[in-house]
Amino acid sequence: MKRIVLICLTVSALLLPVSSLMAGTLEDVKSRGELKCGIAQQLPGFAYANEKGEFSGFDVDFCRGLAAAVGVKVKFVALSAKERFPALQSGEVDVLYRNTTWTFSRDVNLGFDFVGVNYYDGQGFMVRKKTKIKTAKKLKGATVCVNTGTTTELNLADYFRANNMKYKAVLFEKAEEVRKAYEAGRCDVHTTDASGLAAQRSAMADPKSHVILPEIISKEPLGPAVRHGDNKWGDVVRWVLNAHIVAEEKGITMKNVGKMASSQDPEVQRMLGATGSLGADLGLSADFAANAIKAVGNYGEIFERNVGAKTPLALSRGQNALWSNGGLLYAPPFR
Repeated sequence: MKRIVLICLTVSALLLPVSSLMAGTLEDVKSRGELKCGIAQQLPGFAYANEKGEFSGFDVDFCRGLAAAVGVKVKFVALSAKERFPALQSGEVDVLYRNTTWTFSRDVNLGFDFVGVNYYDGQGFMVRKKTKIKTAKKLKGATVCVNTGTTTELNLADYFRANNMKYKAVLFEKAEEVRKAYEAGRCDVHTTDASGLAAQRSAMADPKSHVILPEIISKEPLGPAVRHGDNKWGDVVRWVLNAHIVAEEKGITMKNVGKMASSQDPEVQRMLGATGSLGADLGLSADFAANAIKAVGNYGEIFERNVGAKTPLALSRGQNALWSNGGLLYAPPFR
């Protein structure tokens, strides 16, 4: 009998670290009272620090919404493309909200879970307007400034190989370095996600002197990543993102979210915590979604404030319009 008890205790001890890991990040974030969110380094419109060190941007707002849903403060960790994956793997950050493309190898081989898409993008090319180049098919022999350690670098090689064109890549670790090198004339072409090109062009001395070519050469679904094996935390990040998307669909905004809990729409009632137990199921308060929306707004508000038509980036919704408006933006139901 003693032997059986000893075996049971030994098995329980072996299983304890696994179960602890599985439930770890949410508890860690709550315990420290702070969400560590990995973001891009100085990418206008998406993640940018002013002279006072205050961060703003599209991805920054999603971090703030997540922190509000959990009920903690947020600490922003600016990461280069090279630094981002080790930072997430090591636990330096709790979530990566850094314009990162969801790919097979990153999902499977690096040990991450991508829990949704907050921006549908594709890679493009930018050249100086004075070159009068109208299409990427005319870039044969070009020198191309590109961020190393990215899908951008790999897509670039694929595109030129597929079109039987030669090129020379000029590699940099940081996106800001790519922009400065291109602007200084060290290369003929700047390539990255189309949204990133718009962001970098907005930071140039003369944005109107540069044109983004019409070709989009890849699919770049950008979204938040968390570590494998922590499904509870993955659920939290996923459903806070979904709340921002559904909020736009249902007409819930920063200003009216307090009143919308009394809506006659059953899904709105469930999402905002007026009925049901969705918050408790996630390990959060009943009003987790309401807190996220109150902090930064619905998806449309976040988009327009940071990268929309009235910003220096002047991006249209395009693929990032709601599914009901012909876009790809879609969230599972709160049921």
